[in-house]
Amino acid sequence: MTERAARHVRQTEDRFEVGPSSLTWTGDALEIDFDEVSTPHLQRLKGRVRVIPSAITDIEVPLHQRDRHIWRPFAPTARIEVSVERPGWDWTGHGYFDANFGTAALEADFSYWTWARLPVAGGTAAFYDASRRDGTALAVALKFGEDGSVREMEAPPMARFARGLWQVRREARADAGYRPRQVQAMLDAPFYNRSAIQTQINGEETVGVHEALDLNRLRNPVILSMLMARMPRRW
Repeated sequence: MTERAARHVRQTEDRFEVGPSSLTWTGDALEIDFDEVSTPHLQRLKGRVRVIPSAITDIEVPLHQRDRHIWRPFAPTARIEVSVERPGWDWTGHGYFDANFGTAALEADFSYWTWARLPVAGGTAAFYDASRRDGTALAVALKFGEDGSVREMEAPPMARFARGLWQVRREARADAGYRPRQVQAMLDAPFYNRSAIQTQINGEETVGVHEALDLNRLRNPVILSMLMARMPRRW
């Protein structure tokens, strides 16, 4: 991903472009075309991801009492088709599309959060847990049907599991007595970890995406300077 100036951004009702990359809604799929330089090896990464939702939800989830942060799970249950201009990088599978937006910096209002999206029978389970800086806690547990329906579900207990290379604390929802585990590493950074994990929800074992975010670490000036050095910029 590359940070770019406002003049590199173009938007219409069905298309959003940033430099050479774009997102286009075709009516039944979101097509994500990317043409970027990856880090840390400065290799060209070009291709397309098609996200085909089973349905689009109409829910927005407030993450803060003053609605300073919103989670919008557009398509929690979807099929994806990945095509990358490198041998052996094409694949298909299950996926999702969501977004976060707000009016304040995340580190101003949260100290830590963890999130997971897990395929389950009949749809998708999603858990959002966070520690707010005002001392309150966020605990969201939702079941999304393949038809786009959504309902609250009872969240199983929180269980810790092994830390990543940067030692970010990781915990996930799991049935009592079950220990989640990482089955595939995705991203390991000083303040953020993303991986595929295996856990058990209401007696059903499942593998899904999990993230842990340590916002106390993110506020550290040393880590902020590392981010500036790692993110390419095009003015």
